[in-house]
Amino acid sequence: MYLGIDVHKRYAQVAVMNDAGEIVEEVRVKNANLDDLAQRYAGAQAALEATSNYYHIHDTLSEHLDVTVAHPQKLKQIANSDKKTDRVDAKELARMVRLNSVLESYVPTDEIREARALVRGRQTLIENRTKYANKIHGLLSDHGITKDVKPLNVEGREFLRELSLPAPWDTLLESYLEIIEVLSEEIRELDAEIEEYAGSLKETQLLMTIPGVSYYTALTIYAELGEIDRFDGDKEVVSYVGLNPVIRESGDSRLEGSISKRGSSRVRWLLVQAAHTAVHASNDEYLTRFYERLASRKNSQKAIVATARKMLVSIYHMLDRGEVYDPPGVSA
Repeated sequence: MYLGIDVHKRYAQVAVMNDAGEIVEEVRVKNANLDDLAQRYAGAQAALEATSNYYHIHDTLSEHLDVTVAHPQKLKQIANSDKKTDRVDAKELARMVRLNSVLESYVPTDEIREARALVRGRQTLIENRTKYANKIHGLLSDHGITKDVKPLNVEGREFLRELSLPAPWDTLLESYLEIIEVLSEEIRELDAEIEEYAGSLKETQLLMTIPGVSYYTALTIYAELGEIDRFDGDKEVVSYVGLNPVIRESGDSRLEGSISKRGSSRVRWLLVQAAHTAVHASNDEYLTRFYERLASRKNSQKAIVATARKMLVSIYHMLDRGEVYDPPGVSA
């Protein structure tokens, strides 16, 4: 039997197909009850789409079924259907798993899930804190205050607490400052946990031997890349992160355009910042020579992005070989 499972927040639509390609059962099941259905079809093959809550469902089903997680962006047959419904999606997943045509999505290990939870949780706190800092900037602008104040640093908050605004904006300012204080403390506590976690992993210990790569950057790279042996080579890692240039070919011409920007924007940004540090602050001769050679022919932005790509190639080989950062020995 082959099961197609279209997962939603609280329930899943399931289609069961036999070897002849016939639907033998269609049922809508609460996610909490999927274990019972999996036991009934124990040993069958199943496919579900990678949604925000698929980890737990995948683990539950995998105790009884051979589960494949389908890559959501590659399920064009479903996405482009003129009759897109839960039932259609579930039947299409069942058909694809029967034909062995499901394009798989990576299912991270428990360790990598924990790392992702930590770094993505920190990112959420940072974004929320920035949102309230922007609210303060807007509030000041509304009252004609043009002084450059930074609500995220201590001096800026001290200035703002002494500021006299009419009601109710004084209350709003006080509330926003309190939220920023609370979030800043939460971020400090999470940073300590991230540092401890990064220090406990051999992969992040290796990454932190790169000049300019902190424990947070190292854990983020590790968390977002996952197990390095799932990649066939450095080019595949570069493509996964979206630092590969888009190639356009027409006739005999071949043009190299901007980067594809697929994958994690967080990792791309961190790699670019790490490349800036390596070139402009850490005196990394290997990357500095590479950057300066490119910057002399291209603009500095293109050169630093290419340097980040070069660093990522080094990262791949470091993790693949279990070696510390040693540029001359890195195959780029």
